[in-house]
Amino acid sequence: MGKTAFVFPGQGAQAVGMGKDVYEAFARSREVFEQADEALGFKLSEIIFDGPEDTLKQTANTQPALLTVSVALLQALEGRGLKADYVAGHSLGEYSALVASGVLSFEDAVRTVRSRGLFMEQAVPGGHGAMAAVLGAEREALAELCRTVTAEGHVVELANVNCPGQIVVSGSAAGVQAIVERGKEAGFKRVIPLEVSGPFHSSLMKPAAQQLAGVLADVSMSDAAVPVVANVTASAVMDAAELRGLLVEQVYSPVLWEDSVRYLIAEGVDTFVEIGSGTVLAGLIKKIDKSVKVISLNSIAALDALQAAE
Repeated sequence: MGKTAFVFPGQGAQAVGMGKDVYEAFARSREVFEQADEALGFKLSEIIFDGPEDTLKQTANTQPALLTVSVALLQALEGRGLKADYVAGHSLGEYSALVASGVLSFEDAVRTVRSRGLFMEQAVPGGHGAMAAVLGAEREALAELCRTVTAEGHVVELANVNCPGQIVVSGSAAGVQAIVERGKEAGFKRVIPLEVSGPFHSSLMKPAAQQLAGVLADVSMSDAAVPVVANVTASAVMDAAELRGLLVEQVYSPVLWEDSVRYLIAEGVDTFVEIGSGTVLAGLIKKIDKSVKVISLNSIAALDALQAAE
C-alpha cells in the first residue's frame, strides 16, 4: 500500500476568486476565512474573492491569502476522511503544511505569514533585488555561475530547485541580470525574469529572517503529528524547536522542492495531493517523476471528482 503526501503551494499560485466555492459550500471552510479576517483585523476574504489583483499580489496579502485558501480546502477534505502520511509545502506553503500537521494553529500561522510577507517586502529596497527562472540548466553548472557572479560583487544564488530543468535564482538586480546575460553562452535554454517584490530565498533576505525569528519566538508550536518535509533540509522533521529554526532559515535558503519530492518517493509516497489554488506543484511533481499519482484539490469540483473516483 503506497503512502500519501499532502502538498501546499506557495506564492505565484494566487488568483482572484480562489476558494470562493469552498467558502460557500462548507461551514468549516467558511470559518477559516472568518478566522483569517478576525486574526488580521481586516477583510482578507474580500481581497481574496474580489481583488483587485494588484492588491492580492502584494506579498503581505498573497501569503496569508494562499494559506487561508489551502487550510479552507484542507478542512473540506478532512471532512471526507483522506489522511496524509507526510506533508510538505513550497516556501510559504510550508506554513499550510505545519497547520495540517498540528504544529501551528491557523490563527498563529495567518498572523505570522502576514508579518513574513511584510518583512520580505521591506528587506531590500524596490528595484535592488530580483529573481529569474532558469530553464534547461544543470544545477551544479548554474550554482557555479552564481558563485562566479557573486565573487565579482553581485550577489546571486539558487532560490528554488523546482524540478529538473527549472531552477529559480535570486539576488541583487545586477547579479540576476548577469545570469540573464550569460545564460545563453552557458548553454541554458532560457532565463526569464520574474515579477516579484524582492530577492526571496537569497542571503539578502537575512534582515527579514531576523525579524521573523522575533515573531516566531512568541508563537506556540507543537511537535508534528504528521512528518513535515522541510524546504531547507528536504527531509522529515517532527520536532517543534527544529521546525521553528528551519522557518527562519527558509527565508534566506533555497527551497529544495525537487529533493523534497524525491525524498517522499523514496519513503514510499506514490500519491501527492496538492491542496490550494492552482496546479503549480502538480506540474512540478510530474516533471520529477511521471509514475506517481498527482491530484490537485483546488475546488469543490476537484473534491467531488476525488470522492467519485474512490
